[in-house]
Amino acid sequence: MKILYLDFNGVLHDGMVMRNRKRGMYLTNPERSFFEWMPILEELLAPHPDVKIVLSTSWVRALGFDATRQELTEELRTRVIGSTFHHPKLLQSEFDIMPRGMQIWNDVEQRKPDSWFAIDDDVFGWPAWCRDRLIETKGSLGLSDEATQDAVRKMLAAL
Repeated sequence: MKILYLDFNGVLHDGMVMRNRKRGMYLTNPERSFFEWMPILEELLAPHPDVKIVLSTSWVRALGFDATRQELTEELRTRVIGSTFHHPKLLQSEFDIMPRGMQIWNDVEQRKPDSWFAIDDDVFGWPAWCRDRLIETKGSLGLSDEATQDAVRKMLAAL
């Protein structure tokens, strides 16, 4: 099994996302839109139909797995096999204080994929032993950045 651990904020759209009880989720930059770079991910993954997606985004924690998965296009939804939040051996309180990289590493340990990588703008606390599996995005550019797209292509080819 080949897995992409996918974050949303700073990857599929601008990273400056806020959440308000009345307003819901919104981007602080009014010139940006949610999921504006999703077609880029679809294009990058198209030659690799065997790559599955595990949602590593905080959206799962805020909105729930099903609602978060529904935000993706049908093409990407069919690849989603779970989320890092659904870990049977972790308490919710433990998960909440764990850096993203450790959340992903715990999922890797559970799923035991043949190969994997993550696309994320949150690099805080990533374990040194798997840092080479992380494609770090710039939060304001996400997948719209050509260098990031090249890094994803190289990672996919290496899988």
